[in-house]
Amino acid sequence: MSPTITLILSTIAALIPTLFYVAIIYWVDRYEKEPWWLLVSAFLWGAIPSIIVAYIANSLLSIPFYWLAGQTGGDALAASLIAPPVEETIKGLAVLGIFLLWRHEIDSPLDGIIYGAMVGMGFAMIENVYYFVNTYQTSGAEALGMNIFMRGIIFGLNHALFTSMTGLGVALARMTTNQFARFAAPIGGWMAAMFLHFVHNTAVSSGNALCLLAFLSDWGGVTLVLVIIIWALVQERRWLKQYLVEEVSNYTLTVNQYKLASSSRQRAKYTWNQLLTQGPGAYFAAARFFRKCSELAYKKHHHTLFADEKSGELIESLRADLRESNHLIT
Repeated sequence: MSPTITLILSTIAALIPTLFYVAIIYWVDRYEKEPWWLLVSAFLWGAIPSIIVAYIANSLLSIPFYWLAGQTGGDALAASLIAPPVEETIKGLAVLGIFLLWRHEIDSPLDGIIYGAMVGMGFAMIENVYYFVNTYQTSGAEALGMNIFMRGIIFGLNHALFTSMTGLGVALARMTTNQFARFAAPIGGWMAAMFLHFVHNTAVSSGNALCLLAFLSDWGGVTLVLVIIIWALVQERRWLKQYLVEEVSNYTLTVNQYKLASSSRQRAKYTWNQLLTQGPGAYFAAARFFRKCSELAYKKHHHTLFADEKSGELIESLRADLRESNHLIT
């Protein structure tokens, strides 16, 4: 194949599993979808500046290892000792930036996982394109097919997993009143990201004999994150039930609206019914209404923890918005 065709096919091969995994990550955010523009920004940070800065930093910092160990040994040492701290620090800056500039969007541990995973998926997609092209040029089509299967599918979530640890740490810091935990959680998440990255790269660089270790490490980590996601969703549903019930007596919500807003299944059933019977406008109106219900519950939880003036103002603003639009949800 020509270099152009190789690049196009490699891009498609990297894009398809990325879209699949991104769709799953977006889907698990059941009660309050994060702003699409912020998710896209997180993805693009991973795909463009993170890749560029990581490539430059990895190349410069790896030079001493190549001098000491030669090409093969230098590759292995750089992958294990340089890539994890460099890449997880650069990717983690995106999550830190969201925390500093848009911290009001981080309402639960799940939000941190979502943002970290989106950064990781952007990074993984571009990195995969590079490796796919390089594999075909050096080893041919058969090796390319195996590389696509391993990097795109078997290890397709590894960068999302790594950076989701940093995101989780940042989100936990956002949600705690403990001063030590506020400091320790982001550092702990970042260190967990580097450790998982280190284990994966070391195992893969050591040859086929240790690929099973990389598989167990990556998918064991994914399984742990899934458990945390389920716990976070259960917690979010508890917040909805706890904090929205008061809004019935405040005449912000009706009893039926409260029941709908407190169940992801009932929400989905109602919004899809609106789409099928009333059209896209009604669907998006219902989705916005339920999202504001979630925001109200989360802000009330935050105000319970911190008693801050800003969340109190947001609570009153959300109540006013819901009262104005609750006639749309019967």
